[in-house]
Parts: sequence; C-alpha cells; structure tokens
Amino acid sequence: MDGEISTDEVAALLDSEDRPRIIDIRSPGEFARGHIPGSENVPFDQLPNRIGEFAGADHIVTVCPHGKASVQAARLIGSYEGTNDARIESMAGGLEAWDGNLEMDAETSGETPESPF
Repeated sequence: MDGEISTDEVAALLDSEDRPRIIDIRSPGEFARGHIPGSENVPFDQLPNRIGEFAGADHIVTVCPHGKASVQAARLIGSYEGTNDARIESMAGGLEAWDGNLEMDAETSGETPESPF
C-alpha cells in the first residue's frame, strides 16, 4: 500500500487520462444507494477471492464509509503478486469525506437514502 489519497485528489483523477480503478468495498446494497461514478463494487468479504481481478492495474484506490476498512483492503490488494507495480491507496476519510457527486443504481434512483453508507 502506498498510503492515503485525499478526496480532492481522487476527484481530480476522475477526469484524467490516468484515472485509477476505484474499488468500493461496501455491500452491494450500500453501493447501489450511492457510489463514486465509475467505481467498482467488490465487497470486503469477497476481496480475497477476487483479488486476481486487479492484476496489471496501474493505480487502485480503495473506498469505504469512513476510510478505515479501505486501508486494510489496500494492504490486502498490495500483498497480491499481480499488483506489485501498481500504486495502491486508500481514500482518506472515506465516502463520509467525499464532496463530489454520487452515482446511484437504477433500481434505487427513486429513493432518497439518508446516507450512502
């Protein structure tokens, strides 16, 4: 793991050529209620079995509600042999600190959740 990245840095990278893979480790239901546009949902409990999906990635940012579990997820991804050359970071403060837009899945877009976490 290469440390933490600020929400502002993540927001700036969303529109860049060097866009990272953003891995949201929350449950599918939480993800559906609101997530960073273009992020991928890989629930934390599925991460060990799906870690091979990150082989060859250049930059990975892990995301969770408060920025704590995503640190552990980033460490786990960083321990995988296929990600040796990747820059792997956890988003500091998690979605609680995110000021940007959230994308909602179609089946929940009519609902107004109290919190996306």
